[in-house]
Amino acid sequence: MYYDYWGLKKPPFDNVPDPTMYAECHASMENAIAETLFAIEEGNECIAVIIGDVGLGKTLSLRIIIDSLEQGKYKIALVTNPDMSFIELIREIIGQLTGKQCEDRRKINLLEIFNKILFETMDEGKKVLIFVDEANAISPANLESLRLLTNMQDDQRNLFTIVLAGQLELARRLEHPKRANLLQRVGTFSRVDKIESQDLVRAYVETRLKLAGGLTPIFTDEAYGFLWEYSEHGVPRLINKICKLSLKAGETNQFHQISGEVVRQISERFRHLAGPALPKRKPRKRPESKTLAEPDEEEKIQISVDPEILSIEPFMDRRHPTEAHETTKMGSEMKMERPEPVVEAVVAVQVPEAPTEAPAIKKDILEEMEIGGVKVTVNIPYQTVEQSRSSTPEHRIKVAGALAAQVLKKYPELTSSPLGDPISIWSNIREFVASKLK
Repeated sequence: MYYDYWGLKKPPFDNVPDPTMYAECHASMENAIAETLFAIEEGNECIAVIIGDVGLGKTLSLRIIIDSLEQGKYKIALVTNPDMSFIELIREIIGQLTGKQCEDRRKINLLEIFNKILFETMDEGKKVLIFVDEANAISPANLESLRLLTNMQDDQRNLFTIVLAGQLELARRLEHPKRANLLQRVGTFSRVDKIESQDLVRAYVETRLKLAGGLTPIFTDEAYGFLWEYSEHGVPRLINKICKLSLKAGETNQFHQISGEVVRQISERFRHLAGPALPKRKPRKRPESKTLAEPDEEEKIQISVDPEILSIEPFMDRRHPTEAHETTKMGSEMKMERPEPVVEAVVAVQVPEAPTEAPAIKKDILEEMEIGGVKVTVNIPYQTVEQSRSSTPEHRIKVAGALAAQVLKKYPELTSSPLGDPISIWSNIREFVASKLK
């Protein structure tokens, strides 16, 4: 694994709400955690709210709050997807509090069951806590229904506390004049913002590396300046993503440290995700007399890759980062269900003008190879072979990398498995193609 290369015991920058990887250098998150714990443990509040933009740490805050509580004193329900009807929402809450699925579907019966749970929990000397993540997905009608739930309280104390965590849309809904009654019941209102400075970003990164077992510095001083800029000035989710891919790039290229240039090139990839995968071709005018059975001669010409116009550095070539001068045009797809990114290279290709005769396809090199049980065919255009053999070794590596990226795109099953490392697969194909270009 890539983190073994850096002497780490586990991944330091996975974007998962792992309380053991919490770095105490994010002041607004620390305040939100402290205020919410006060609302639950001492303040006897009915509702606590945590607001924050995407990727700032709201979900992690909830996990830390739950882990910080004395579990024997509470019955806890955590709703992570509240985009449902109120009937489904209350059934989910009852199911988590009782430990068994709630079969009843009548609202009046569900409210009676919930009310019974509250008083039974109080008799046990405990309190009910309901945490709702992504609360901005709750409909206005369900917000009003939650407010009505808060009427189920004892004369001396609140029998339960609701903690709502959501994006800024939740704050706008709570501040709406129609929900003034609900807003008045909010005991604490916290906002999670970005990490406040470049120095704190550095502290955040170094703390997570230490928590993962790191003993020596990995990122250079210059790297933190780039990390601050490309993380939109302190968004934790972006920091984690850039750092994780930078560590993978360092392992792939056998670097001893992660320099600013590595961070810059990795970060630039995310700025081009919306760009075209291939340059657009101008539409051609077709004679009306031609049919589908008679394609233009130009259509028969095979596209060749010209090394002179290639600019691709997926995780860079195996050179020292100071020698890398070209800007990467590599994109990546990040899917929620897959922790490892699917890397897709963006390759500039050139379509030559139509010659009098189409090049002979038989001159192209067609090679078969097997990767992870998948047989693939690598098509290396004859023109590319000729040009590469007269170029430098560095240029051949670039050409091989571009062709390897095309193979990954043609055979998506190579990276469909969660265990498949797209970078290692791409590297293996690149080495195979490079051997054919010598």
